[in-house]
Amino acid sequence: MTGCGLARAAAGLVAGLLLFAGTAVADIKVGVIYDLTGAFAAGGSKAAAIGNRIAVDMINEKGGVEGHKIIAIEADAQSKTDVAINEAERLLNDAKVDLLMGVFSSAQCVPMAARVDAAKKFMWANVCVASAVFKDKNLQYVFRPQVHSDQFGEVSCSFIAENAEAKLKKDVKAVKVAIIHEDGPYGVGVAMGNELKCKELGMQIALKEGYAATSPDLSALVTKLRRAQPDVILHTGYNPDITLFLRQAKEAGLKWSALIGHGAGYGQIDKLIETFKDDADYIYNVDPVAAQLLDPKTLAAGLGEITAEMVKRYKAETNAREVPTHVSMGFNQAWILFTDVLPRAIKTYGGFDPEALRKAALETDIPDGGTIQGYGVKFNPPGHPMAGQNARSSPVVMQFIKGQTKVVWPVTIRTADPVLPLPAGHAYAR
Repeated sequence: MTGCGLARAAAGLVAGLLLFAGTAVADIKVGVIYDLTGAFAAGGSKAAAIGNRIAVDMINEKGGVEGHKIIAIEADAQSKTDVAINEAERLLNDAKVDLLMGVFSSAQCVPMAARVDAAKKFMWANVCVASAVFKDKNLQYVFRPQVHSDQFGEVSCSFIAENAEAKLKKDVKAVKVAIIHEDGPYGVGVAMGNELKCKELGMQIALKEGYAATSPDLSALVTKLRRAQPDVILHTGYNPDITLFLRQAKEAGLKWSALIGHGAGYGQIDKLIETFKDDADYIYNVDPVAAQLLDPKTLAAGLGEITAEMVKRYKAETNAREVPTHVSMGFNQAWILFTDVLPRAIKTYGGFDPEALRKAALETDIPDGGTIQGYGVKFNPPGHPMAGQNARSSPVVMQFIKGQTKVVWPVTIRTADPVLPLPAGHAYAR
């Protein structure tokens, strides 16, 4: 080979090495969208954002994903749907992120998922639960390991039915339930699940009514509930509206045997206790379980240590006494993406473009007990009525008992016997 040829070969080798090195160390840019301000922030979105951030930090401290550092570009949706959509488009088109993740509000999640999928970009939903995100949409590039609202509605009714005779001393067909909900996709979805399942189980629907989450007055709804006299109130709301409802219910003397919330503001026990003190005792919440409430022995090896580190970091940052379930939601879904989907996309499909991520997600097969929240992960395939939704997700029923969150359903993993009905002397007890 001539000197010129040797020079060209050397130059080509150097260029190839540089290209390889550049590919090997390329950062993975992730657009992370949560409501850091506005009404949804205190309802669980900020807690979820912190959990998400902790997962990013822990992965990067371990060297990233297959040598790629995660660069999280955070955006504040400000508890507004139009802002969330604008931020998603900015992150994808201007910041050139490789994927989007996060999203607390279902009202934001439904239109955002549709737009991202139409653009053939990749979205990973951590917290939003509305079944409407996926139902009959056949989305290809949007995935959610999180539970969905139909499950929330079904679980609370099943819990009541299983405890009607033993706890309420009533035949299930004599139990009267009221279903109240904020009128966005989240509340409507859960309420629909409540109505279908409670009717299927034979319970009486004494009242079903929606309201605007931003409503300044719920006294008319409280009056209707006083007339209906339900044994159990099933409530789906965010944070300000839950606070308003509980305050006006107490002022009007509304009583019940059980109040069952469905995530969002009902997952923020510290805030409920701060506002209502002992009146927050014995409220129920249907949600994916807060990971620290599970027995690590029931999970895959090493997950207990990961949960403990998440809790330690969250408490250090916030000084919180209780770690709300939204922290686990933000962390767990991010951890699944970073430790299962992304490594497969890189190793098997050559990178982290939307197509590689889509193919890798469809091959996820995590058994029950394989995540810090207990449930497994297997996504419904294209063509399924809920394509992109995790078919193995499941919520639990928790109850606030003397300032602590206890799992009371299902029986197989419960950490306390449910207090039902409310004990005599409680502010809302009949």
